[in-house]
Amino acid sequence: MAKKVPVGILGATGMVGQQYIRLLADHPWFEVAYVAASPQSAGKKYKDALKSGWIVRGEMPEGVKNLIVHDVAKVEEAAGKCAFFFSAFEMPDKDQIRAFEEAYAAAGFPIISNASAHRHTEDVPMLIAEINPHHLDVIPQQQKARGWKKGFIVVKPNCSIQSYMAPVDALQQKGYEIKKLIVTTMQAVSGAGYPGVSSWDVIDNMLPYMAGEEDKTQFEPYKIFGDVKGGKIVPRKDIEISATCTRAPWSDGHIAIVSMEFGKKKPSKEEIIKIWQEYKGEPQKLDLPYAPKHAITYKFEDDRPQPKRDRDNDKGMTVTVGRLRECQALDFKFVGLSHNTVRGAAGGGILNAELVYKKGLIG
Repeated sequence: MAKKVPVGILGATGMVGQQYIRLLADHPWFEVAYVAASPQSAGKKYKDALKSGWIVRGEMPEGVKNLIVHDVAKVEEAAGKCAFFFSAFEMPDKDQIRAFEEAYAAAGFPIISNASAHRHTEDVPMLIAEINPHHLDVIPQQQKARGWKKGFIVVKPNCSIQSYMAPVDALQQKGYEIKKLIVTTMQAVSGAGYPGVSSWDVIDNMLPYMAGEEDKTQFEPYKIFGDVKGGKIVPRKDIEISATCTRAPWSDGHIAIVSMEFGKKKPSKEEIIKIWQEYKGEPQKLDLPYAPKHAITYKFEDDRPQPKRDRDNDKGMTVTVGRLRECQALDFKFVGLSHNTVRGAAGGGILNAELVYKKGLIG
C-alpha cells in the first residue's frame, strides 16, 4: 500500500490500548494516528499520559510518543483524523462503553472492539476471523436499524474461549458433530489487566473463581457458531458446554483443558490431528498480515503446550494444541493454549480489522 490507513484507539492508555500500539508499530496497512482516553489524560502527549508508564513488551513506538491524547467523550474531535477505531476500553461500566462505541459509530466510524459491552447484541458480529466471517453480513442491517451510514460495530470474544474454539470449529467443518464440551481454563494474570490480580493472591496460589468468566465461556461460543437469520445472529445451542475458569500464576497465555463428546460419527485420533493441521480460514486464504500461517499448531510432545514455550508461536496468533487422547468419560480430550493479550486481545482485534478492511467495509 502506498499510503497507510490512519486508525484511532479508544482507551489508548490502558494495557490493551498499549498492546494495540505495540503491535501496530510496523503494520503494513494501518498506522496509529489518533488516541483517546479519559479527561484526565486529555491534552497530554501520549508518552506523558500513561499513569503507570509503558507496561507492555518492548519500547514505546516513536510515532505515538508525541500524539496528543483526546478526550474520548469529544467525538467531534476525531472527524477527518482516522478511518476507523479500535476500542480498547477496560473500564467496568459496560453501559458507558456501549454509549461511547455507539456515539463513534453514529459519527461514521467503524468500531473494532475488544470490549464486552456489545457481545450480547444480536446484530453485532462477535468475530473470530477464521470461524464466522459470514457474520459480517449483518452489518447493513445493524446500520439500517440505527440510522448509521458508514459506522458500525464488530466485537471480538472473550480471551478465555480462544484456546479451544478453532479446534472445535475445525472438526465441525469436516462434518463431525460435537455434542458436549467440558472445559477447564487456566488463565494468565495479564487477563485481569493492569495492575490486575494482587501478587499476594496469585503467587504460590491459584484462584478457582473469576466473576463472569464461566458465563462468557459458556455463552459466547453459541453466538459465534450461530446462524445469520433476518438480519441478526441467532445463537446455536445444540452443544452442551460446561466450563470452570481459574486464574493461574503465569504472565501470559490461557490454557483450556477440553473433553469432547461427538455425535453418531466419531473421528480417529489421527484424523483429528490431520484436520487440525490442515485447518484454514479466510484470514489464511486471504494471506492477511496478522493471520498466523497455521491457525492451529499441533505439538506431539507429551509435555506441550506450555505457556512459556508456546504462547508466542506464529506471532502469538496460532492456537497451540497437544495431548490429544481418548477420554474415559466422553470421547477425546486435549489441551489448548492461546496468547491472551495477542490472539485473545489486540492481535485478534487487528486480524478482525484486516478482514473487515479486505472485504471493503472500511473506506
